[in-house]
Parts: sequence; structure tokens; C-alpha cells
Amino acid sequence: MIVKNSKFIYWIAFIYSLIIIILISVPTYFYVEIEKQSYQQIQEQELNRYALGIEKSIYDFSNLKEHIYDFPRSFLYDSYIYNEKKHLIFSTNSKDILLQDLDKQNNFLYQKITLNQNRLGTKVLIVSEYFSYKNIYQKVFLFALVLAIALFLLAIFFIRVSIYPFEKANSYLNAFFNDAMHELRTPIGVMQMNLEILKKKENGKEITRLLNSLNAITMIYEDIEYLIKYKYVDYRKESVNFSHFLRDRTAFFIDLANSRNIVIDTKIDENIFYDINRIELQRVIDNTMSNAVKYSKKNTKISVSLHTNEEKIIFRVQDNGVGIKDTKKIFTRYYRENEIKGGFGIGLSIVKNICQKNNISIEVQSKVGQGTTFIYAFS
Repeated sequence: MIVKNSKFIYWIAFIYSLIIIILISVPTYFYVEIEKQSYQQIQEQELNRYALGIEKSIYDFSNLKEHIYDFPRSFLYDSYIYNEKKHLIFSTNSKDILLQDLDKQNNFLYQKITLNQNRLGTKVLIVSEYFSYKNIYQKVFLFALVLAIALFLLAIFFIRVSIYPFEKANSYLNAFFNDAMHELRTPIGVMQMNLEILKKKENGKEITRLLNSLNAITMIYEDIEYLIKYKYVDYRKESVNFSHFLRDRTAFFIDLANSRNIVIDTKIDENIFYDINRIELQRVIDNTMSNAVKYSKKNTKISVSLHTNEEKIIFRVQDNGVGIKDTKKIFTRYYRENEIKGGFGIGLSIVKNICQKNNISIEVQSKVGQGTTFIYAFS
């Protein structure tokens, strides 16, 4: 079934936007470099023009009879004049910069002019300005931010438009499954009740086989029902007599085990209680027991135990079956290690989901050809 997931849509939109931005970042980098070079050239030209103006004013003063020189000042540029010994004799700010330190200044753009003889006795003129690419970076950042938001919103829009037919089909499919599961519950219950009555009257092999098959169908039905409902149904916890409940569920599998000459040996301590939803506890027990019976060899034994250990409840099911090659994959939905045995591969994924929800740890011990042990620790 297709499941509507807004987080998944947002994640795909984010990845799509990120890929586009990465692709655009290469030409953007070259664009920024060109902009920086162009900006620097313009600033150098303006700086040079201003420096030439000061040079002209110094030479003009040398040709005048005035005794006071009014040095040109600017809010944009700083000016420094040095004598023949390269000592600073005047600056438009309070800084004292040595000529040999000009290239060591950070964010510093300057124009150096060597002057001819003049009345001021100056030899070198330096005009500088604080230089930064901040405006360019801000412009690029703002553009990238707007582009990223636009791409993200467009991606969400197109993804939603593209998956709308599937969401519509999914809603029909969900409605079909809900209706089908509702319609199946009654006939399954009626058949089970009548077969159990027939078994009491006439305990034949055919009736036992029919009842076992119907029980298998019932477990599949209950797994699918839980899978459909668990996301929006609140399975509330209650105090459950784990000991009594486990005995009832174990008895449910005795006929199925007997049909293969498998003995179910139980060792269940009395009056062990645990806070959990009954339906979820049943899914854990039934799926574990069902797999134990399904994969056990004929004429073997399944051991079921329940006891407390250091404030934890330990539920253990051990079989003498075919074993599991990869115990890490068995909880993956739709994974089936042995397809010959059938099944949908959803039982243990449901078990894992329930255990994570209820803080139940799972340990699987298995040897191929020797059997498997499932150990659940209820804390």
C-alpha cells in the first residue's frame, strides 16, 4: 500500500533543491569571481582618480603664493603623505602606517604616487580605502536564499501534483482494505466457532486440519488488521496477567504443533503482570510461536518460558528448527528468508514495532540446522 507521508515529500523536495543549488553553485562561483574583479577594478579606478586630484592640488599649491595648504579630505578615502626619508608627515586619520607595511594591511586598497619636488616637501602620497566584498557576498547569499526557497516550494508543488493520482488510489485502496477486513471478520469468526463445535463432537483429522488452517488465516488477518490500524488507533495499555495470557495463546498452537508431532513444553511462572495492550502482546506471542511451529522440524520440541529476572520479565521461545542465516534482516518488512514456507514477511516487523513502542528488547540466537531462540526482555 502507498502511505501518505508529508515528511517524505519535504525530504525529497529538500534533496531536489539541494542538488539544483549544487549544480548552480559552479557557475555562481565564477560569476562571483568576475564580480569581485570588476568591483575591485572600479574601486581602484575611483581611488586613482581621487589620488590624481590630490597630486594636482599639491602641485597647484606649489605654484601659488598662499602660505596655508588646505588638504583635500574625503569620507571614503584616507590619505597619507611622506617626506623623502619616508617618514609620515601628515594623514587624514590618526593611523600611522609605515610604507613597508602597506601590503600587510587587511582589507586595504591603496594607490601610491611618487611626487616631484613641491613646496610641501612631500615625496610619497598614499590614498587608501577600506575594501570589502561584503556587498557582493550579501547579494549572492540573498539570491541563493530566495532561489532555494523558490526551488523548495516548487519541488513540493510538483511532487504533490505528481503523487496526487497515487494518493487518490491509496485512499481507495485503504477504504477497500478496511471494508474487506470488516467483512472478513464475521465469516472467519463463524467458521472458527463451528469448527471448534464440530471438533468437540467428532475429533477427526480433517476437522483438525481445517481448524489449523483457519487459525493460520486468522493470524494473517490479525497481522494485516494491526498493520492497517496501528498508525491511527490508540492501543492503550492495561495491566495484563502475562502468565495466564501466555498459557491461553500457547494452547492456541497446540493442535497446529500436534499435527507435525511437535511438543510444546511450557515453563511459565505464576502471576506475572505487565502493562501493555492485549492486542499488541498477542501479536508478539502469536508471531513468535507461529514461526517456531512453522520452521520446526517434525518430531521435535518447542520450549516456552516466562519468568522474572532482575526486575525484568523474560519471555523465551526456543525451537529445534532450520535456524536463521541472517538474524538482522528478519525484522525487515516483507523479508522472507525461506520463501518455500510462505507468509508475507510482515509478522516480525510488527513485533519489532511493538517492542520499540513498549521498550521491549529482543535477542535472537540461532544456528542454521539446529534451531532458534527468541528472547524478549520486558522492562
